[in-house]
Amino acid sequence: MSDLFPNLPDDPDAVPVRPAATVMLLRDGVDGLEVCLMQRNLQSDFVGGAYVFPGGGLDPDDATAEIYERCAGRTDADASLLLDLPDGGLAYWVAAVRESFEEAGVLLAVDAAGAPVAFDDAEVRTRFEQHRRTVDAGERSLLDVLRDEDLAVDVTALHYFSRWITPLGAPRRYDTRFFVAAAPEWQEVSHDDRELIGTYWMSPQEALDRSAAGEFTLIFPTIRSLVALTRFDDSAAVLDHAAGLAEVPAVLPTIRESPDGLRIVLPGDPDHPGGMYDAMTGRPVES
Repeated sequence: MSDLFPNLPDDPDAVPVRPAATVMLLRDGVDGLEVCLMQRNLQSDFVGGAYVFPGGGLDPDDATAEIYERCAGRTDADASLLLDLPDGGLAYWVAAVRESFEEAGVLLAVDAAGAPVAFDDAEVRTRFEQHRRTVDAGERSLLDVLRDEDLAVDVTALHYFSRWITPLGAPRRYDTRFFVAAAPEWQEVSHDDRELIGTYWMSPQEALDRSAAGEFTLIFPTIRSLVALTRFDDSAAVLDHAAGLAEVPAVLPTIRESPDGLRIVLPGDPDHPGGMYDAMTGRPVES
């Protein structure tokens, strides 16, 4: 049995599911849509070395009344409705912004006049680099930074795109809401040199091709998210699509053992009617 799924199929309740948020940062390159992928630390105890989107689990501070008051463009009731939750939906947007700030150095926020935050001034850039380090280290909170700088989380900059739940048997399980956002024009994406050790911009198809060639590792939700992005020509098309989604179904793959290794099963997958993929490569296989 693979070390990726040590509990399969013994105890489906052995690993609790943690809520999480991930951001696919987008931009338009010379040849069209590009997405930011960041390499996880090789020493990480979970998917070490894999190329991922910035993101992580929700923290208690992401769901306070105080941080909600520093969110512009959407209330918790609005956010919860979009995520089909009774309440607390806005915490996913906050977590997505916090994680992108900590891991990628991007702060999706607006000032008191509603203008996006820009780091084009050297003094401002240096100040926010310090903010980033202290938030990443847990010395201060995102709320502290927003208060000090008189900013608000720009909730409207992120659009809900998909939802993936880690299969039963994984050593860590997440219920992850995927968001898409345009990379801010006057901010530079950069890895934190702690959890993430590399920053790469490429087209979704290039990322898939390089993964298929064995050049780097992608986990299954990342692969399927990149496949979804290949349908779009530019970032505006992705954002328009996500903004118009009326419903985002949860995807909970199942794991099946076979003589050739573990298989991930997605029944009803329109891209691959057989619905079966290799768990290690994400490639479609026949049953």
